[in-house]
Order: sequence, then C-alpha cells, then structure tokens
Amino acid sequence: MHLTHEFDLFPDHRVTQMLFKEVKNAAELRQSAVEGKINGALINPTMLVNPFQVLVAANKAVHLQKTGKMKTRSLFSEIIFNLSPTNNISEAFKRFGISDGDDSVLVVLVHNEDASQLLSDITARVDGRQVPVEDVSSLSDEAKIKKLYKVTPQEEKCGTLLDAVVCRMATKDVM
Repeated sequence: MHLTHEFDLFPDHRVTQMLFKEVKNAAELRQSAVEGKINGALINPTMLVNPFQVLVAANKAVHLQKTGKMKTRSLFSEIIFNLSPTNNISEAFKRFGISDGDDSVLVVLVHNEDASQLLSDITARVDGRQVPVEDVSSLSDEAKIKKLYKVTPQEEKCGTLLDAVVCRMATKDVM
C-alpha cells in the first residue's frame, strides 16, 4: 500500500509515500501539520502526475536541508515547496498542500530506519481508506497540472507530462 524509497545520495534517509482516499478529517490533519504534530508532508494528490514527482521534491528537500539552503522552515514544507514551478511559498501551499475540504491526501514521510511505528501512527490519524500509491495518477487533474506548469501541446508530443513537470521542478531555481 505504501511506497518506500532509499535515496542514492543520502543512504541514511528514506522517503515513504502513503495515499488515502475518502478522507473525512482533512481539516483536522491540516491543522495538526501546521502545529507540527504530524511529521510528514500532506499533499493534494490531484496536482500529482506520478509518485516519482514526489521523490524528486523530497530528494531536493533533503539535499537543501543537508547544505543549509532550505527556503522554508521545515523539511516537509520544503517538499511541498519543491513541487511547485514557482518560487512563491504561499502559492505552493495553496496548490500542493491539502485544503480543509479535500477527500484525498498523499502523506510523505522522511525517516532514517524502520518506519513501521510512524506508518501506523499516520494510518491511525487519517480517517480514510488507504490505497496503493501507484493509484495517484487516477486522482490527477491533468488540465490543472498542464495549466500550472505551462505545458504546451508541442511539448507533449516529444515527452510525457511527467517529464515536463519534473523538468520545471528541477529548473525553477535556475530560471
């Protein structure tokens, strides 16, 4: 149900993604995250194309944390910020963070070793049904994603939507 990946450049860090549908307590979860009671990033899955997109954002966040160059206050807010194609932090939270009325949420955890206790804590907090992370694409709002990342039809002919999104995420600091 969840997806865990070890970073090549940071072997002491792992990222775990958990996807929930039919969530009834999004407002409570969002408030807990704001208060720092949830050690994870709560992401709106409608703005995601693929779990790889989250891995790119998390890898960049861990790298920036290690080098002391984060633009936000926490690792988890940095993950949300890194998903955005712009450098506006509040805009990133509006588009990629969860809202009170959302009925689905992707939880992203960054941890060192066995996270079974962390996973069970999150599962207990979320009032919803856990589904495989690979199902995130079924929740995607492609029209909104294309508009936000300014993906042109010509670009789609030579690559995938995921390619375009990850390219913009990776290059936003350079542009």
